[in-house]
Amino acid sequence: MLVLECDELCTFVTRHTRSLWIWLAMNRHSRRIVGCFMGARNEVSAFGLWQSLPTPYLDARCHTDRLSAYKAVVFGGLHVIGGTQHIKRFNATLRVRVAHLVRQSLSFSRKQAHLELLIWMFIHRYNASLR
Repeated sequence: MLVLECDELCTFVTRHTRSLWIWLAMNRHSRRIVGCFMGARNEVSAFGLWQSLPTPYLDARCHTDRLSAYKAVVFGGLHVIGGTQHIKRFNATLRVRVAHLVRQSLSFSRKQAHLELLIWMFIHRYNASLR
């Protein structure tokens, strides 16, 4: 059975008052990032993350934090709270290696499209390094 870990991290776009959440899903066994969505921290964005997943992962067991938005898209026994160490470690790596995501920094993206491109490039390079 496939197992996912899902988590989100916050950054800013244009100015420090406009937050953007990066939602990520990781295959627990292969450590590959299999889904990504950028938006607010609500049920709509959780659904966007769920739509970004490839078809085999839609029936996977999903480990998340206690955010209630996940309950709207992951149902019943497939939803497990806790066990998100690997995705949280990836989030820390992402913050260290992408200057736009460093906390307490003056560095942030002026346009959301540029940040999305930067994140997707990092994810593709990370996934390619796991081969």
